[in-house]
Amino acid sequence: MIKLLILTLLLVLPLAAERNKGNPLDHIPKNMEVLTHFGERADFSPDNQRIAFMSKSFGDAFVIDLKTRIIRCLTCGVPGAAFLRIMHLADGNYILIGPERFSDIGTSRRRDNELWFLSKEAGSKPVKLGQKMSEGAAISKKNMRMAWSETNAQFPELAPSYSRLVVADVVSSGGTAKLVNQKTIYESKEASCRLEAQDFFDNDQQMTFTCYRPKGPAGVMGIDMRNGKVTDYSQAPAIYNEVEGIFPDGKYTLVESSQQVEELGGNHGSRQIDIWKLRMDGTGKDFVRLTNFNDYEGWKASNPVVATDGRRIAFQIAHTADEAGVGYGLVLIHLRK
Repeated sequence: MIKLLILTLLLVLPLAAERNKGNPLDHIPKNMEVLTHFGERADFSPDNQRIAFMSKSFGDAFVIDLKTRIIRCLTCGVPGAAFLRIMHLADGNYILIGPERFSDIGTSRRRDNELWFLSKEAGSKPVKLGQKMSEGAAISKKNMRMAWSETNAQFPELAPSYSRLVVADVVSSGGTAKLVNQKTIYESKEASCRLEAQDFFDNDQQMTFTCYRPKGPAGVMGIDMRNGKVTDYSQAPAIYNEVEGIFPDGKYTLVESSQQVEELGGNHGSRQIDIWKLRMDGTGKDFVRLTNFNDYEGWKASNPVVATDGRRIAFQIAHTADEAGVGYGLVLIHLRK
């Protein structure tokens, strides 16, 4: 009887598929191409002519011309540069994110993380904006506007479970800049939802953000800044869904998702992820997988961004054993018109 029960369960329960051995770059589809063999955290310029990216976590910022494929270093004149991210402002200047100097991963990435302005003029040096913040930022490609999150790690006076989203305008002049019109647009007072700003859409009237949940899961969220309405777009509280680059029509967004572990095995969280496309209709049902790097043992695809014309996606090659954001080169996806 027991043997019959075991046999029945084996026939009924789905078996987890085994991950492949080898390198996923040896099997990429025809619409993908390797852009660089180093680097992480890509960001398209507003005119889609260039991609800015980091050489490594706590390193220098670079930019690659997508026509000539010439790569320039933007911060190599800064001794001991320890930046984590670089992003384009609407006027072609840059925002850098990271500590003034590296001490250790935890402290430098959380407590000492701050915003910098970098002029697009050759030879410019980063200028502090005097603003600490958590993780990444949302930066408009249409207006001089940005948003970020703040937590107890940067501001000890805040409760340990508290996080908030802040929006501000960037005013640049003569190689420097300042933040004005700062406004808190959303607060989470519970550890059940730690906030990170991601992308503006709908003419900068709405913004996507990630809600990080305890023990690994995360959700794709959005806020309408006209009325404060918040929408859970992913509708999957037990799965890791971190919102990433958004399509220009604001109807779809890219997501780092762990959905495939249901078939491949592993834990939900930021390590076993691939890139998915989500329709932002609030149902959470229209998810389409775009990369299959996590089908290979030890690999994942992460940190995707979409060109402002919606014709290309850039993402990074990553290893599941590394911290979030660590990458080993950039890949382009060419989309159909």
